[in-house]
Amino acid sequence: MRSFLSLILLTFLGVVLSQGNDARPPLGFVQSKNGKFVLNGKLFNFVGANSYWLPLLTSKEDVHTTFKEMQGAGVKVLRTWGFNAINGSELAGALESGLTYYQLWNSTDWTLNEGPQGLKRLDYVVDTAGQYGIKIILAFTNNWVGYGGAELYINWIAGAGKTHDVFYSDPAITKSYQKYVKAIVNRYKNSPNIFAWELMNEARCLGDLPSGPNCAPASGTPLLSKWYKAQSDYVRSLDPNHMITTGGEGHFFWQGENAGYYYDGNFVSDYNFNGQAGEDFDADLALENIDFATYHIYPEYWYSNLNHPGTNWTVKDWGLKWIQAHADAAAKAGKPVILEEFGVSGLQNKTDIYPAWVDLALKTKHAGILPWQFGQLGLKESGGNRVIKYADLLVDGASPNDGLAIYRNQTTVWNIFKNAAKVQEGRSK
Repeated sequence: MRSFLSLILLTFLGVVLSQGNDARPPLGFVQSKNGKFVLNGKLFNFVGANSYWLPLLTSKEDVHTTFKEMQGAGVKVLRTWGFNAINGSELAGALESGLTYYQLWNSTDWTLNEGPQGLKRLDYVVDTAGQYGIKIILAFTNNWVGYGGAELYINWIAGAGKTHDVFYSDPAITKSYQKYVKAIVNRYKNSPNIFAWELMNEARCLGDLPSGPNCAPASGTPLLSKWYKAQSDYVRSLDPNHMITTGGEGHFFWQGENAGYYYDGNFVSDYNFNGQAGEDFDADLALENIDFATYHIYPEYWYSNLNHPGTNWTVKDWGLKWIQAHADAAAKAGKPVILEEFGVSGLQNKTDIYPAWVDLALKTKHAGILPWQFGQLGLKESGGNRVIKYADLLVDGASPNDGLAIYRNQTTVWNIFKNAAKVQEGRSK
């Protein structure tokens, strides 16, 4: 009898455990499945927006104004920073100006600011997004110094004179990064308003600090891929339901002629394809807990010889090649891909180039398209004029403009994305 009862008990436990492993995510959580995004059993395709400045606003009314504008434009996903950090020497100025900050560094450790000038502002953005049917991609840190990225960890923990890539290998830095990640994930892991966690914005071997010699895959040291794996596994241990992505620019590690191009009859090894940046897009996308692919497009800023007389390269054509390459790689991996950032300078360039890029992204079944960056008019805080930090400021009610912002009154460009949003909505069934 005991053996029979034990058998029944073991069978019951096996069923329960099996159900637990196959349990569906809570309602409202987007998932990656068979190369597509799925939300509550339906496909989810979207046009999104980048707005790092939204949690920097001090006015709740302006936050609502911005989300309402996004909703009207068909935006379904917002990408923003889950980091804003300052040094202790900046605190007095931050308090005076109202600057949003989540981490305060004074030593090899930092203090979390959960107050009204800190994470309560991010709380408000996350909560408000859901009221407008918008989900959020939240990045944990920045490859660049802006708003307190990897360089703060390096300078405070590893010390002066270290190269940028020590961020990916120093155990003390990893411990500090994971401490912050845990604070953010635990804060929002039950929220359906989070679309995905992003490990880092634009991770590279180099940042504002130079790279060391043993970072890139081409050197035989796939340091960044190992970091992506370790951190995505860590985030998954904290949160079984939300998706995770790299936030990378999509650099490849190709070899031979595929890793470069000919210019004036000479072969030029290409940083975006030869592994020097540290990423290996194909290998990184194959990682178990990387749920979808991201990449960025800025050829106008990456190549000095594009669009120059005597060359057959153009910004538009290079971007089309880059889009197709990532679509092919994502299809091979069987995971969704989003064009997460892209930009060109000048209204005429945007008008000429964006239709071709967006059209190819749609034709190649990109699940998401997010231009850099969303522009908002009619902001009222501080009378519509406020210096935020660096060169970022509100001018006559307009959100910060780095030359790439797209505002509603730029009708032709605005409508490119509004129309694409309708296409993506039609595919979400």
